[in-house]
Amino acid sequence: MAVEGELLSFEEFCEIYKETLAASGLSPHFLRALHHKLENEIFDAGDVFFLTHDEEKGLKAVTSTEDGVSVSDPNMVFLIDHAWTYSQNNVRKQLCETPGLIQRLAELMGYSVHGECFNPDDDIVNNIVKDLWKYNQTYSVSQNVNNEHQSLWYVLDEFGSRIHHSDEPTVAVVPFFYQPKQVSFSIMWPLTDLEYGDELTRDYALYEKDPVLRQCRLLPWQPADLTDLPSEPALISDKKYEDRFQYAKETLPDASNCLPLDKKRVKLHMEILQHLITDFETFELVGSVEEADIVFYSGCVKDMKKLSEKYPQKLFNIFPCQTILHCKDFFADLGKRAPSSGEAKHWHPLTFNLLYELPQFVSHFQQRAKLSKDKNCWISKCWNLARGVGMQVTDDLNQIVRIREESVPRIVCKYVEEPVLLRRDDIECRVKFDFSFTVLMSSVNPLKLHVCKKFFLRVANKQFSLEHFDDYEKHFTVMNYVGDGGRLKNIRCEEFVGIFGEQYPEHQWEDVERRIHTAITQLFRTACSRPPPYGLGDYPNSRAIFSVDAILQWCKDDDTGFRSMQPVLFECNLVPDFTRACKYYPDFLDDAFRVLFLGHQSSNFADISDL
Repeated sequence: MAVEGELLSFEEFCEIYKETLAASGLSPHFLRALHHKLENEIFDAGDVFFLTHDEEKGLKAVTSTEDGVSVSDPNMVFLIDHAWTYSQNNVRKQLCETPGLIQRLAELMGYSVHGECFNPDDDIVNNIVKDLWKYNQTYSVSQNVNNEHQSLWYVLDEFGSRIHHSDEPTVAVVPFFYQPKQVSFSIMWPLTDLEYGDELTRDYALYEKDPVLRQCRLLPWQPADLTDLPSEPALISDKKYEDRFQYAKETLPDASNCLPLDKKRVKLHMEILQHLITDFETFELVGSVEEADIVFYSGCVKDMKKLSEKYPQKLFNIFPCQTILHCKDFFADLGKRAPSSGEAKHWHPLTFNLLYELPQFVSHFQQRAKLSKDKNCWISKCWNLARGVGMQVTDDLNQIVRIREESVPRIVCKYVEEPVLLRRDDIECRVKFDFSFTVLMSSVNPLKLHVCKKFFLRVANKQFSLEHFDDYEKHFTVMNYVGDGGRLKNIRCEEFVGIFGEQYPEHQWEDVERRIHTAITQLFRTACSRPPPYGLGDYPNSRAIFSVDAILQWCKDDDTGFRSMQPVLFECNLVPDFTRACKYYPDFLDDAFRVLFLGHQSSNFADISDL
């Protein structure tokens, strides 16, 4: 592994990076020159190429040497600097706070700028944010011990940004992070011999062979009307469910060995909960799985067959194949499969899978734009990330097309453009809010569900409006995981019910709550309607605690004109934030465990199995 600050010999460089660079398409005969230029940060593209003006393209990069450029020349590999690297959640703030950045990007994009001080609402800032999707590129970095990846976007310098698209590119340009220098560059090399004056071009839809997908991916630079394409999202095929099951290496438990469970005292094993269990007359904490009657895991368990054979007498907090609830692409598929009727109809928004359904989405977006039905806002989500990580709200088709290039696969859902809002007197404005409901599941067949009446409210920090979609505190509510806490506003459910009654006296909270509970039941009933790997498996010793996130939207009845509050479920996670829950309600976990594992009744949990 390369160490920051240490120079690498050529042999060490090859040992670390040769395979990575080969995967990018770089020929081995460029390696020695590349190593030399990386170690010495040599940017010598200006010795071989220059920028010239083109009536259609503006500035473009061309070959300047009379002898041209030969692919066989080992020195024809070049470093391109990055003018700006950023993450999407702070793009506007970073633009305005980095001296000279707005002027540099404006000039690169062809805008004229006057003055030196700018604020996030300035037209020039809005124009740059919108046009970034025609200039930026992306790579991902590991950001924590769990190896979660963050997507970073970057803009090439004035030279690199003038390398335009061609279906028959003359050069390759790929990002490269050089560990010893702790710096990201882009590497450029010729794909064909170039003569004097030949233009440098690269493929903006690299590796994409499908003609329809290429047309979609090139929309930011080559606009096209694709409304004639099919525009309906499809159900996930059974094969994809089967592939997910095999890829995850899941196994199904053997129910034939389950022993009857008739215990008055329950032993629990899970270190992170040892300070949250307080009912020691009922529960006893132990230090090993062998001692425990209940084994409570903090994550998913894949090999349930082995688990069931080894411990047939123990309860586990997991159901077979429950990852179809946690993964947002399969969660959305459950929303499509659920019956669209009753009080909780349309509890999941229209959703497209960008990995498989980009053409359908583009067609739908363009059709919707022609009809001017609404603002045409969408929210993109990474399949397997929670807490708002990687989510982006936008009404810009170019942005949605480009974010598909990130390393994490995504879905895109219709954004709730008319959410029910909450007035915050402390900041004197109306903001978005949503809920997190704790759901206990003790059986698949028959379905047994309980929902905690003590839900958790999350509120935004800025007045809601359909603009500045990159403003996290306007469009998102999960503030307790953002930086310094994101000015977290805590409102307990009891307080919220009172506020709701004051602000919406014509709507009864009990009716709205029942609609939410009904939607939650529909979600789990749909998840249990098919056997594994297409649905949750029925195992007598399985129990689980989920958190289901919901938001309220206004829906207008076409006949009466009355506006009702309808729930939208947008996420389901395993193992809620028990620390926060117990901070507000100290006996929360004790109560949940008594209901879930011992079958007790509790006034804090409602049975919603039959809704």
